[in-house]
Amino acid sequence: MSEETRSETYAELAAVGPYGVHPGHALITMVEPHPGHEYAYNRWYEDDHYYAGAMAMPWMYAGRRWVATRELQLLRYPDKSAIAEPVTAGCYLSTYWVTDGRYDDHMKWTVGINKRLNRDGRVYQDRTHVFTSFQDHAATVYRDGAAGPRDFHALDHPYRGLVLEVVDAEGPEERAELLEWLRSLHLPRALAGSPAAMVTLFAPTPLPGDRMTYVKQVEGVGTRLTLLWFLERDPRECWQEHFAARDGAVAESGLGRVELVAPFIPTVPGTDTYVGDLRS
Repeated sequence: MSEETRSETYAELAAVGPYGVHPGHALITMVEPHPGHEYAYNRWYEDDHYYAGAMAMPWMYAGRRWVATRELQLLRYPDKSAIAEPVTAGCYLSTYWVTDGRYDDHMKWTVGINKRLNRDGRVYQDRTHVFTSFQDHAATVYRDGAAGPRDFHALDHPYRGLVLEVVDAEGPEERAELLEWLRSLHLPRALAGSPAAMVTLFAPTPLPGDRMTYVKQVEGVGTRLTLLWFLERDPRECWQEHFAARDGAVAESGLGRVELVAPFIPTVPGTDTYVGDLRS
C-alpha cells in the first residue's frame, strides 16, 4: 500500500510551504441540478462529492453548502444578470476556504482527483455550473470589529444565511477603486446594525487549461468582485430592509454594477431537507 500512496512523500510536503489559517483563496460554486434530478444530485454531492471532490483535498480546510428554495430564488436580482440566466438558476451554492499561498498546490491535486473521479464514474452529469470559480481573498469587513468569529471561522460558525453578491467594474483600475470604496466606506456603513456579521470579498482567478470540460472558464478576471455576506438571521426576515436595493447603492457610487444578489440558507447535511422546495 505504501508504494501506491507514496506515503513518504507526504512528510516531505508537510515540512515546507505556508500553513496558516487565513482563507487566502476560495472555491465558490453555484450549480443547478437538471429538472427531475434534484434528489439524486443532492445525495451524490452530500454523500460523495463534498468529501471526495473537495474536503479530502490538501489545503481545502473548510466548506459549507447552501440552498436557495424557490421562495429565496424569487428574491434575486437583477432580472437580467450576467451571472445567471434566468436569474433564478443555481439553487445550490458551495463555498470552500483554501489556505493562503496554497492555491497552486491545491489546483494540481483538484484537477488530478476530478479527472480520476470522472474516469471512475463518480461525477454527476445532470447538472449545470452556473457560477463556479476559484477566487483570491481581497478583504474582510466585520460588523463588530475584533468581537465575534473571524473569516476563517465563517464556514463552521452556524450562520443562518448567506447572501452572494457579484459586482463588476469596467476594468482592473476601476475594480481597485471599487474594492477600496467597499472596504473602507460602504461596507462598514452597510454592516452597522445589520444582521450580517461580516462580508468577505474575493476576486476570481482563471481556471487551469486542463480543468474538467463541464466547468466553463472563469469570466470577469480583473474586473469582478464576489461578496459573501454571512447572516445571523434568515435572509427572508431582513431582505427588504438590508438587501433589496444593493444594486442602487453600487450604481450611485459610479464604480461598478451589481450582476447578482442572491440569498441562501444552509443545507442540513445528510438529509434532503429543502429539496422538495426548489421548484415552483
